[in-house]
Amino acid sequence: MKGVFGRYLAVDLSTGAIEERGIPEQWWELHLGGRGLAARLVWAHTAPGTAPLSPENALVFATGPLQGTGLAGAGRHVVASISPKTRALSDSYAGGFWGHELGRSGYDALVVRGQAARPVYLLVDQGKAELRDASDLWGKFTGDVEQILKARHPGARIAQIGPAGEKLVSQACIMHDVTRAAGRPGLGAVMGAKKLKAVVVRGHTTKDLADPQGFAEERAKFAQEVMADPGTQRFGEYGTARGLTWLSEMGILPTKNFQEGVFDQAAAIGGETLKNTILVDRDTCAGCPVRCKRVVKTEYLGRAVDPVYGGPEYETLAALGSLCLCADLPAIALANQLCNAYGLDTISLGVAIAALMEAWEKGLIREQVTWGEGRAVVEWVEKIGRREGLGHDIAGGLEAWARKVGADFAMTIKGVEVPMHEPRGKVGLGLSYALSPRGATHLEGLHDTMLEIDSPTPELGVTHGVDRFQLEGKAKLAVLYEDLRSFTNSLVMCVFVTKEVGPRYNFPHLRRLVELATGMALGPEEMLRIGARNYALLKLFAARAGLTAQDDGLHARLHEPLPRGASAGRPIDPTLFNKEVEAYYKERGWTSTGPTPQTLRKLGLEELLAS
Repeated sequence: MKGVFGRYLAVDLSTGAIEERGIPEQWWELHLGGRGLAARLVWAHTAPGTAPLSPENALVFATGPLQGTGLAGAGRHVVASISPKTRALSDSYAGGFWGHELGRSGYDALVVRGQAARPVYLLVDQGKAELRDASDLWGKFTGDVEQILKARHPGARIAQIGPAGEKLVSQACIMHDVTRAAGRPGLGAVMGAKKLKAVVVRGHTTKDLADPQGFAEERAKFAQEVMADPGTQRFGEYGTARGLTWLSEMGILPTKNFQEGVFDQAAAIGGETLKNTILVDRDTCAGCPVRCKRVVKTEYLGRAVDPVYGGPEYETLAALGSLCLCADLPAIALANQLCNAYGLDTISLGVAIAALMEAWEKGLIREQVTWGEGRAVVEWVEKIGRREGLGHDIAGGLEAWARKVGADFAMTIKGVEVPMHEPRGKVGLGLSYALSPRGATHLEGLHDTMLEIDSPTPELGVTHGVDRFQLEGKAKLAVLYEDLRSFTNSLVMCVFVTKEVGPRYNFPHLRRLVELATGMALGPEEMLRIGARNYALLKLFAARAGLTAQDDGLHARLHEPLPRGASAGRPIDPTLFNKEVEAYYKERGWTSTGPTPQTLRKLGLEELLAS
């Protein structure tokens, strides 16, 4: 297939061996790249029962056919491995410029196994790869390491772990360009267990596209169409933070550890306030004209917030803000900086700190962690990042700590902290939370609010708006939009540039770009089939790890009614919810232990039946 290099690097840290290997042509036809390619590589390089922090676990960085082309929204890549939180395959997506460099490196993916005897970093520079000593980098914050490695390797981009990953903190991320996190599944701990401090990449080549001229023309049109949308223009101006006050008005802004959906001080930490007070610049990803990333400068308690570490986005503002009843924007900005410096997932940290606040309120812990106190938010980011005292227990896993102290309010699903989207006002998203093999995830689920318009996605048969509180029939819609998002993740495109609903629905244009890059012509049905096929790989891994339908479900708190606001008094009814869960399994062709043989054959994955 055109648009790819057809090879990956296999790195064994235990022996120091680096080997170039080919990628089967059939994989491109089945999976396109991105999520599907990463999942197949993890499958090929790990045995059933592989422990997440063992040398045998494979850590995979992968791209798709659009990385390295300069297409708006394609400055992303996927990282996949066996997660310390779920003990099954999980993937995470990051933007910035690192994925663009890998897309110009001559390799479609990197597969890292083993454990180095001492800290190392992997250098992939102009078609050559080698391991270099990183002892002098171990223990340093991400901003310092970025500066050192960029001086050492001009023009390169850096993926790295901070001190949290080195200490195997379960909430640890892999940071890219300092401000972009492959977060949620705890893959920073996987990288730390391997004693791999960083992966440094500098590209040197271009992909052989099916129609280079045609692609260049369509690439320009795509960027123009993206920026012609007034909504996208506002998104660039305010970033993801623009939705914070709106969600509070709808009664679905996670607040006080999901006890409420309204934060009375939402405006103090929302997008407009951020823009008018501490914002000093806007950052972007490779090839993207939107420039939605926040860059801030301020101080909190005499500590500077450095623009090098970017600025808080929506999930961070909600997780470290409303979820903890904290309306102190400089405190949140400093906590965000510390998360980026230590290499920590901000959603996971916010959920953990909110649980600590509730635990103190209920007398379950001695440590005073006060609701709404910015100082406490900053303090516990550092304690967890350094594994100090009670922070050590939290760093070992929020669910395990909660069981130990009897905290039945730790908001996790399959070990993964619930993101900052309230399912009691987006009930279809609740299905995606409960049933995802990755645990609670907001970037691959049905967001019901987007369907409350006329004729949301006619090409896919969704011709009528659907109420966000309506649970009946949501299983089929959840599967549909999960598959569409899985296709997006297989191309590793930005979900804020692709438009899934409304008059600016742009997947026909996206498929045209895929055809010009690869030579593969895709219609709507095959697009969804690729998405479903690659999503099924996650469920196969979950089954191999021993996860069943018994592990599905929402936290009990999410079946309770919200007390006030525009979404108050509408609990997710357990009986109706379970009915839709059954409908979802039927729609997917899953049993309680995973896809049926018939489903795998239908998806073209019959070769995995005996694996």
